[in-house]
This record gives sequence, structure tokens and C-alpha cells, in this order.
Amino acid sequence: MTELKRHHGLSLLWSLGNLIKSTFAFILFLFVFRAGSDSTWVFYARMIFYIGISIALISIIWKWFTTRYSDDEKAFHIYTGAFSRTRRTIPYTKVQNVSRHTSFFHRLFGVTSIRFETGIKGDDATFQLQVVSVSEAERLEKQVARHLSEVQATVEEIMDDERNAQDEKSQRTEQYIETGEQAGSDVSANAIDSDNGIKASGNVIRTGDHEETSGFSIPADKASLERVVHYRSARKDVFKASFTSLSFLVLIPILGSLYSTVKDFFPDETVTESLVLSWLESWWVTSLIILLLILISVGLGIVRTFVKYGDFQITSDDKRIYITKGMLEKTSFSIQKDRVQAVKITQSLMKRMLGLAEVELTTAGSLGEASQEINTLYPFLPVKEAYRIIEEILPSYHVTEEMQRLPHKALWLRLLIPSWGWILVTGVLAYFKPVVFGVEQAWWMMSLLLLGLILTGRVVNFYHTRYALNDQFIQFRSGALTSTQFLSKREKVIEIKITRHPLQRKLGLASIHTVNRAKPVMHHHVHDIPGDVANAFQMWYMRRSNEVQIR
Repeated sequence: MTELKRHHGLSLLWSLGNLIKSTFAFILFLFVFRAGSDSTWVFYARMIFYIGISIALISIIWKWFTTRYSDDEKAFHIYTGAFSRTRRTIPYTKVQNVSRHTSFFHRLFGVTSIRFETGIKGDDATFQLQVVSVSEAERLEKQVARHLSEVQATVEEIMDDERNAQDEKSQRTEQYIETGEQAGSDVSANAIDSDNGIKASGNVIRTGDHEETSGFSIPADKASLERVVHYRSARKDVFKASFTSLSFLVLIPILGSLYSTVKDFFPDETVTESLVLSWLESWWVTSLIILLLILISVGLGIVRTFVKYGDFQITSDDKRIYITKGMLEKTSFSIQKDRVQAVKITQSLMKRMLGLAEVELTTAGSLGEASQEINTLYPFLPVKEAYRIIEEILPSYHVTEEMQRLPHKALWLRLLIPSWGWILVTGVLAYFKPVVFGVEQAWWMMSLLLLGLILTGRVVNFYHTRYALNDQFIQFRSGALTSTQFLSKREKVIEIKITRHPLQRKLGLASIHTVNRAKPVMHHHVHDIPGDVANAFQMWYMRRSNEVQIR
């Protein structure tokens, strides 16, 4: 085991910065807005604040002194506590995802942060260094990758030995059958061994309904670790993304806040209103202001999108997928290909109009902070480009563009099913009977408008819903305004369910549900497919036992 190491000294400054950010509102209220207050409750509030800050500072220093870590050839070891010592061990074989986040603070001091995610639930499932040198982060990441490669090489060697043993046993069995000696017992023993599957010792974890192989699908001596660049964002992509993400609307709340601030300088609100109205009296001044606001808004949207998604790259080698993004704050994330459970392609209404899509990879392990969106490929990919990238980075996946429609009787079923939301809203409108724009009968008009929107959404959802079932893959697409396409391999689906309510049974329809490993567990479904397709789906899933070993 290597020597115990403390966290980087700058982690104290990092924790202090987080403490200031979390208490900034209290500091602003107690020491800025109430700076000259002599109130008793303000005095005691400040005393409580001083005590809380003191305890937090002592806790930060104490935690830094009492927390250490080390790494050996097989696992991370984290030690916490002084009087009551706790040791936590995270084997490298449990690591599923590795992510790095380099904020402006990290770039300022030439450091980074690294996070190792496992498939275990709870806070103890993660080993994270908030501040670490770049060289140390690279060393730890390479240490994990090297160990997993060695484990995979051992797995392949054991499986080859087992296959050779099975072949030799089969040859002996055939010889016994030909000679008529001990044929029955040997064939029976061979059948038992076939049912049990291939057994491996050491660090091997069987693939089944609850566990998967801990290594990669390619031996270390055959795998190419050279990264292939599949996508790199260009300037035109950033411009298109800025409009698709509606980031230019960020100016609206800024203008509202600015107007509210200006009003505070004038005791009489009529002064502010008359000033604004005087600017808008001339049409050319009004046009110039609107044009200026539009240019500023678009400019801010482009800058915001460029900072967030600039220098976006998708690369991969034979083992992992690598995603990097950001200009001021750089985030990098790697996903083990064998851990990808499903692929989700999402298109909003505006993205469909522009032919763009967002591709998200669902993995078995936790993905860290959701706000980082680190499991999402570039969210503004052209649809054809998205399909190409999926098949390049995941050669075992294939996106089918030709999918089956729902039968027309499914549309009638969806139109006839009552909407309880519409019934509830209509009841409230009928009770209060609000008058809108002087129209006393507006309540039933609003009810009909809501019903029309609901039925339109159901019709659009019907025409967007597709499904495809082939040899190894299942693919769904559904949604009205935002359509979601789901793709998964049979071996990655851990549970299925087929349901039929009375109307579906009457029309010969059914709903199918799938469950994939994720955090949280990923559920997906498609409703009102033909009954024979549901039966074929059940038979399709039963063949999963040929692809995984269940113990």
C-alpha cells in the first residue's frame, strides 16, 4: 500500500469558498442591509452567525487533518476520523464512471477535481477529490484503467481455458458415445455443466440479472487505447445551439431587475413611468431600442452558450467514451462502454424544426451532479450525425430509422379515454364561472379550448409513437411536443412487463414496460401496440437467457 496522503492544501480554500457562498445571503442581510441596526434580535442573530461560522471553520480544518487516502494495485482506501478511525475501501473493479470538473478556481491555481463513481448506492459509493493536482488525477485514472485491463486479460484467459476444457470434454463425450462406454453418465454430466454455464474464479463477476462483468469486452493486449475524435463543436453549432436553447431570453429577467432598480432611485413611480413613455413617443427611438435589445439578447445568448458548450469534444477508444466541454469551467467525463445500459434521443419542438437532437447515455453507475449534464452528448447534434456517432462510439448498438406505427384503432382508443384533468378543471370553471374580457360564458369556451389541446396532444403523440423489435435491440419513440427515442439491447433490459386494461383487451392491444439499470432505475414504456407484437416481445425477451448467465 502506498503512503497515506492528505487532500490538497487548496481544498481548505475551496471549502472556505463554499462556506462563504452558502452563507452569503445571511452576510448580506445581517451586515449590509442591517448594518446600522441596533435591534436586539439582529444582535443575537449576529452572535449565532459568528458561532456557526466558527464551528464550520473548525470542522473544515479538522476534516482536512483527519482525512487521508491511499491507493494500491487494487483499491482506494479512505481513512476518516481521529479518535474513532474509519477505513473505507473502494475496489477499482467497482468503478464505473470517472469525471473531472475544472472550474475557474481550479484553472486559476492549475488544479482540478476528480470523481470516481461506482454502482453502489449511498454516499460511500463515491471517491472524490475536490482539489487535486492534474498529474495526481491522471495517475489515479491510469491506475484504475490499468487494473481493469489486467482483470479483463485474466477473465479472457480463464474463459479461454474453460472453453478449451469444454471442447475437450465434448470430444471425449463423442468418443464415449461412439464406443458405447459410459455414454449416459458423461452426456448427463456434460448437460449439467452446460446448464451451470462457464464458471470463473478470481475477480470475475458473472453477468446475470443482478451483476455484470467487471471488466471490458476487449483484452488488454488487443485493445487500442488511441482516442478517435467523433465530434468537435464548431462555431456554426454554437450559433445554432444559442437559438435552440432559448438562452437569449436571459435578457428578459435582467431588464426586469434593472427596471426595478431604477425605480428605487425615484420616490414617485410616475416619474419613472413618464420617463419611459417619453422614450417611446418617437417611433425611430422605439425601433432603435427594440433592435438594440434584440442584439444584446442574442449576443448574451451566444456568449452564454459558447462558455457552456464551447470546445465540446466526443472521443472514444476501445474501452471508454470521453466527453469534454466548457471554456471557463471545463468538465470531462469518461463512460465505460460496457456500462451503457440504454441510449435516449430527445427532440423538443424547436429541435425537430431545425433537425437537431440530444443524445443521452444511460449508465449503471451514478453520474454525479445532475447539473453538470455529464452523461449527455452534445445536446444540439443533427439527427443523422447523432445516429452516426452512436454507432461509432457503441459499435454493438444500431439505430433503426424505419420503425413501426401504431394501428389506427389505438388512435380511437386514446381519443375515447376520458381526461380526468379536463373533467376537474371544467368542474372548477363551472362552479366559479369566471368572466374574461367581459364575456360571461367564457368558462365553457375555456373548457372546450382545453379539451381541444388535450385531444390534439393525443393525436400528435399517436403519430409520433413508433416501435421496433429486432434480433438484439428494442427501440421506442413517443411524445407530443417533446419526442423521446429509447434504444437498448436485450441483455441490458433487466425486467419487462406486459399489461392490458379492459379496453385494450377488447381491441387486441397491449402496453409493454421495460426496466434498465441506472440511478434511479430507468423505466420506459409504449402503449397500445398490437397484441401479437406484445407476445413476440415476450418471446424475444425470453431468449435473453442465451446471452447472460443467471445463477
